[in-house]
Amino acid sequence: MIRLTLRTLRAEALRMLLSALAVVLGVAFVAGTLIVVDGMRAGAYQRAGAFDRHTDLGVYPDGTKPLPARLVDEVRRVDGVAAAAGELLGAGGLLGADGRPVLGYAVLAAIPTEPALRSYDVVAGRLPEHAGEVVLDAPTVAQEGFALGAPVRVGGTDGPARPYTLVGTVDVAGSVRDVGGPFIGLVGADALALTGGRGYDRIMVAVRPGTAQAALADRLRATVGSADVEIKGRQQILDEAVEDAVRNLNQFLMLLLIFVGVAVVVAGFVIANTFAIVLAQRTRRTALLRLVGATRGQVFRAALLESAVVGSVASALGVLLGVALAAGMRFLMSRLDVPLAGGMTITGSTVLTSLLLGTGLTVAAALLPAWRGTRVAPVAALTDAAVQPARGAGRTRLVLGAVVLGAGVAALTGAASAAQVLLVAVGGVLAFFGIVLFGPVLVPALVRLIGWPARRVFGMTVGLAVANAVRNPRRIAATATALVIGIGLVSAFVVGARSTKDGIERSVDAEIGTDFVVSGIGQDLPAALTGELAALPELGVVHEQRSVVTDDIEVRAAHPALVGRTLSGVLAGDIDRLGPGQVLVHQELARARGWQVGSAVTIEGRAFRVAAVVADDTPAMVGSTAAEGHVVELDDRDFAVLFPRQRGFLAEIDPAGGVSAAQARAAIETVLARYPTANLMDQGAYKKMLTGTVDMLLASVTALLGLAVVIALVGVANTLSLSVVERTRENGVLRAVGLTRNRMRAMLAVEAILMTLVGAVLGIGLGTGVSAAGMALLARLGGDFHVVLPFGQLGLILGVAVLAALLASVLPARRALSRPVVEALADQ
Repeated sequence: MIRLTLRTLRAEALRMLLSALAVVLGVAFVAGTLIVVDGMRAGAYQRAGAFDRHTDLGVYPDGTKPLPARLVDEVRRVDGVAAAAGELLGAGGLLGADGRPVLGYAVLAAIPTEPALRSYDVVAGRLPEHAGEVVLDAPTVAQEGFALGAPVRVGGTDGPARPYTLVGTVDVAGSVRDVGGPFIGLVGADALALTGGRGYDRIMVAVRPGTAQAALADRLRATVGSADVEIKGRQQILDEAVEDAVRNLNQFLMLLLIFVGVAVVVAGFVIANTFAIVLAQRTRRTALLRLVGATRGQVFRAALLESAVVGSVASALGVLLGVALAAGMRFLMSRLDVPLAGGMTITGSTVLTSLLLGTGLTVAAALLPAWRGTRVAPVAALTDAAVQPARGAGRTRLVLGAVVLGAGVAALTGAASAAQVLLVAVGGVLAFFGIVLFGPVLVPALVRLIGWPARRVFGMTVGLAVANAVRNPRRIAATATALVIGIGLVSAFVVGARSTKDGIERSVDAEIGTDFVVSGIGQDLPAALTGELAALPELGVVHEQRSVVTDDIEVRAAHPALVGRTLSGVLAGDIDRLGPGQVLVHQELARARGWQVGSAVTIEGRAFRVAAVVADDTPAMVGSTAAEGHVVELDDRDFAVLFPRQRGFLAEIDPAGGVSAAQARAAIETVLARYPTANLMDQGAYKKMLTGTVDMLLASVTALLGLAVVIALVGVANTLSLSVVERTRENGVLRAVGLTRNRMRAMLAVEAILMTLVGAVLGIGLGTGVSAAGMALLARLGGDFHVVLPFGQLGLILGVAVLAALLASVLPARRALSRPVVEALADQ
């Protein structure tokens, strides 16, 4: 039986080729993902402790408050301390040689001046030793053309950019300080001044030789004398640095493995369908084996051996393709300037995992078809049947499918009212399995429905294609449902992304009532910026969006000229009275506190009067933590008096009367030229910035799910190709009675298109349903979200699916036409 199985594999290698291709692609995705992440993890481990090479002990805040700068001097005076320095990581900005801000989020760090604690890798020059000196990362210096000894203007949150002398360049590639933008290193005092920080993130300590670290740690605890400070040893510091470095990588790996899982499941559908078809076509041979004495167990084990051989060979090829895929991914990420640590790392565990996964998947997918193959009776060898008769779905399966599908639809419908995100995912999964179980009835019905108008127009060729497609309901259902997974997920993200973007744009329209906005780049706006803008005669309105939570109330800064544009409604009073000493109160808070127009309100010890009570559905500002509706809006001037240190990340700006938008923009740009941490946009650009992440996520998800769709289309080609083998004599008869070669090609192309279209339509329907449930849930939780169907993108999905189906039909058609008619008529 073993020799017979191996001979059969050699004889029918072409039949198993497309099935093996599905395994190759699935394993390549797995191996490529693991190789890329293993390389990044290895690089992260290498660079995790790069900035702690000389740190023996560390003093860390045990809460959110930073360590005061004076504490550094106290630590230095402790007996046994060789050196101590404060470290700070924040956000900054850099002006290029042309005077324009250097793009990208800039990391600003305090660099120790003590030689005993310096762990930076210097490329050129030296590290800063005095105030007014700066080092930058080598790529930024090369890109901008800076020269050592030349002035470089650096900005932060406290004011305009200041000149610093460039004294060196450093290598931070692959470390936590490498985020794709400039790296700016300053001495501690300059870093604190630029970031507006009240202290350091930690204090690094070098131990004097001969001093016991444990004893020194005890003396440090006694010196700092605070319960809010923690002393960490060298090993703990390095362990936590490694943990921080790989935590995001592990999350990234888990995200990629979700898409890997989708591709593997689709490949499983394709493999199972392939083995079901191949073993069905061997019905007579299997019956002959049974007739000459082969047992059911031998037939079953032979089928599993065949699947194991196919799976292991395909898995090995998949690993090789995965290496090439990983190299391509790294090249693409480097071209996109994505920070990437480490090189190509191919571990034994990755290779073994990929081989076992591919082989195990193939064997598992062949289990059910192999078991069914053992049920062939020996008497079948005496009949003329070459294949098992096509069977529809049983009553139990249909009932179970209807129940599961109904449960999935119910879960999607009820997710919003129950306010449960999990119900959306559960509903989508149940709906998919309902389609799988109900597929032998649903898919053929849709094929007939879609094929009916085409048959009326194009005649008998389409009729033959429809008849061929529906003759084996289980087979076409398995082929179509493999497509449902990939296209359903792509459709869910496409519809969800378009709906989310539409909701964001409406929120911007409701929240932003001006022509221009100035936003901070990775941080709040510099303290002096709003004041300088307000002093420009070309500008009529300058309002910095600020908010703070006090006494369980969210207090917002408001501009009298803007509140009428963004408020949803005034319930009582007059919003025009908003000004010094007057506030607007949202309805929920007014009801809870018993406030009404004219009521006295005390905020931070100062008394105000309620000018108006307004509706609660004003879009909440980003970062709000107060209970919904518990909002008081203060005049900008009153807010600045009560909360002078509170900053915002966004400022709304309108031109003054009679000033054109171009003049206003030019005036704003003259001020922003000194502030590299601020960015000017009009409303359209601001919307595009907010929705850009959605577009990037959609592109990434579509690319990752594209492989699952490709594997499913391989299944279409596989099913069609094996069906052609099964219908060799039938196709010979059709050609003998006058069916032309072009019509034969058209018939197979239409059959492929019908299978693909049904899978695509079901996938788009499922994806749209999941997105609709998600949008309903978001609307329930808060926000103006509803489903928006991107008909152009959905039409493109259908168009690409049809084109792929046409390509999938080329090889089966060539095979069907390659045999002479007489030889085809004699086929057994």
